[in-house]
Amino acid sequence: MGDPTTEVVLLLGLAALAAGFVDAVVGGGGLIQLPALLIGLPGASPVQLLATNKLASVCGTTVSAATYWNRVRPDPRTFGPLMLLAFVGSALGALVASLIPRSAFDPIVLVVLVLVGAYVLFKPSIGAVTRLRFAGRRHAAVAMATGLLIGFYDGALGPGTGSFFVFTLVGLLGYAFLEASAKARLANWATNVAALVVFVPQGAVLWGVGLLMGAANVLGAYAGARLAVHHGGGFVRVFFVLVVGAFIVKIGADVLGRL
Repeated sequence: MGDPTTEVVLLLGLAALAAGFVDAVVGGGGLIQLPALLIGLPGASPVQLLATNKLASVCGTTVSAATYWNRVRPDPRTFGPLMLLAFVGSALGALVASLIPRSAFDPIVLVVLVLVGAYVLFKPSIGAVTRLRFAGRRHAAVAMATGLLIGFYDGALGPGTGSFFVFTLVGLLGYAFLEASAKARLANWATNVAALVVFVPQGAVLWGVGLLMGAANVLGAYAGARLAVHHGGGFVRVFFVLVVGAFIVKIGADVLGRL
């Protein structure tokens, strides 16, 4: 694969900037960043694209996770088990990433996104305040199961992971949107690191492109995290619905295009 042109590098940088912003607020930046890599680097293998996407993403999630940690102070009793199992799940997913075709995931992701978007849209009270649905060991067990399943998806493919973390923390565990976003960023950081632990020894990362995109992703993530913290849960909820709606349109078009 030859070196990308200046125009391609600018396209990938802009995509990473937007992805970092979206990912920091509600997650799902990979649905912007990964398609940009597919378009900009047609000669790269699927594993190279996934690995490079993870490198760029981990730069942004590091910044947004630190910002949320400093300003929201999420409860470690939830995000600790969530991060641990998310790391394990993502590493397992990355190990089988080259064996699973993208076409196998898109229809499932589309159905889940439609259900998630409809639930949040038609239940305005969800995520307004924290009302935990489980306690003690049961709460930790649900968080760990969530981390393992979503982590596996992130390692194997990835786009939309942050949004799935946010919705599960809000809809299943009962957190408010802002606190859910904080925990989701920490868990997403763990899944990105775990995937890189697998991809780097394989030599799959395109370092030059990945680090350039990572720098742009950091700027977007910093802006998105600060904006979300400043405006609170209501802003995150509205942004979540808009982003999920856009993802439904995009993935739906991909699925219909293959029929």
